[in-house]
Amino acid sequence: MAIADEITRVIRDRIATFDGAATEAAMVSVGTVIEVADGIARVYGLSGVRYLELVEFPRTGLMGMAFNLEEDSVAVPILGDYTQIHEDDEVRTTGRIIEVPVGDALIGRVVNPLGQPLDDAGPINTTKFRPVERVAPGVITRQSVNSPVQTGLKAIDSLIPIGRGQRELIIGDRQTGKTAVALDTIINQKGKDLVCIYVSIGQKNFQVARMREILKQYGAIDHTIIVHAGAEDPAPLKYLAPYAGCAMGEEIMESGRDALIVYDDLSKHANAYRNMSLIIRRPPGREAYPGDVFYLHSRLLERAARLNQDYGGGSLTALPIIETQGNDVSAYIPTNVISITDGQIYLEPDLFNAGVRPALNVGISVSRVGTAAMVPGMKQVSGTLKLDLAQFRELAAFAQFGSDLDKATKARIDRGLRQQEILKQKQYAPMPVEHQIMIIYAASKGALDDVPVETVPEWEAQFHQYMDANYAELVKGIYDTTVVNKQKIPDEMFAQLDAAIAEYKKTAPR
Repeated sequence: MAIADEITRVIRDRIATFDGAATEAAMVSVGTVIEVADGIARVYGLSGVRYLELVEFPRTGLMGMAFNLEEDSVAVPILGDYTQIHEDDEVRTTGRIIEVPVGDALIGRVVNPLGQPLDDAGPINTTKFRPVERVAPGVITRQSVNSPVQTGLKAIDSLIPIGRGQRELIIGDRQTGKTAVALDTIINQKGKDLVCIYVSIGQKNFQVARMREILKQYGAIDHTIIVHAGAEDPAPLKYLAPYAGCAMGEEIMESGRDALIVYDDLSKHANAYRNMSLIIRRPPGREAYPGDVFYLHSRLLERAARLNQDYGGGSLTALPIIETQGNDVSAYIPTNVISITDGQIYLEPDLFNAGVRPALNVGISVSRVGTAAMVPGMKQVSGTLKLDLAQFRELAAFAQFGSDLDKATKARIDRGLRQQEILKQKQYAPMPVEHQIMIIYAASKGALDDVPVETVPEWEAQFHQYMDANYAELVKGIYDTTVVNKQKIPDEMFAQLDAAIAEYKKTAPR
């Protein structure tokens, strides 16, 4: 009833101040703010406004977007400090659907979800814009995912490979290394042909500033765009951030290049959407999320694709991140995103606390693209690794009961311990694929069986140094054969590697 009274008052005021002689005929859609609450303005009078159209508040210079088109009013999330907006403020339509600047001028920059710079590197010199909402590429324009995104992490590249154009979820409790996996993947693209976009949703400003410094330190900022909607920013900006980042990625993809986008994280994105929806009185559903919360993420993640050669052959790979509460992967938002994506990397708190980094749970984690996204050489050496690790975990759990173990079981557990050890990796230290292939091959062939578990990291580090110093041609040959030429590693090359490992073992630490 209060809104109806407000609308009546606005109409009376307009009639009282109307001057027919002084008014020029113009096609301008003008409205009036009748209510402001928690970042959402309710506006009367914008009869011609379109969904997601940018609207302007002339008194303050702030912008909003038409979000909920109702019969007698429009709900407008305000893209900025909503405390500056007051009742009776004028609102004007702009005729533009909400869009963001795109192009190579954004690479190396930190921007907000409207594409405005947040760093101190001056204005962004681009004249190209894209709408933030767009229909995903159709089946006809796509091709199958068969080219890898090298993360530089042995545990992921060998067990859960990520392909260009894939959507791979990173899921786990807070402080289990989710962002670390994404950062290492971005750092590993230095000097390669992949443009990275990191979308920060609801993180503190100092965290993103520190992340930018880390990327700068490791030479990765030169191929990265950071889109940041901070913890103190209003919910509409957090809602907009992943769509803005996706539009920037689509520009790279449709120019025939490859892009990788990280959404960190979609749990906070869903919370921001829930806040907006409750304020504009959309009917709440399960856990108070609106009924279309699945569509919120599906229309975003479906825009990741690998285009066929007729459409440029570019790709956009998505790594959404979801934070679980108490290991509950069966909660509402996690199950929604799991069902949308092409697999998940599950990081387990118990493994993290036990010193396994990345804390990858091999049993729950999966890539639905499978070995299609692996280089042939990695496929050759890691074929049985996942099964070996799964059997090792099962046997290790059984061995805790203190039963006498037969020789074969004990040997399998010993090898499993060493295989688990070589998959551990320090942060900010991604490994080239040829080094990964060599160490996984050495472990699977039993070269580490007589090495004490605690000295495996030292053995591995010195092994790579030894190979680079003494067998540089072999290392380069492995890279050229399987990464550049996409061929299997021939038996004679493996024979050379066997001889090199045997030579190294004579001087290796024990």
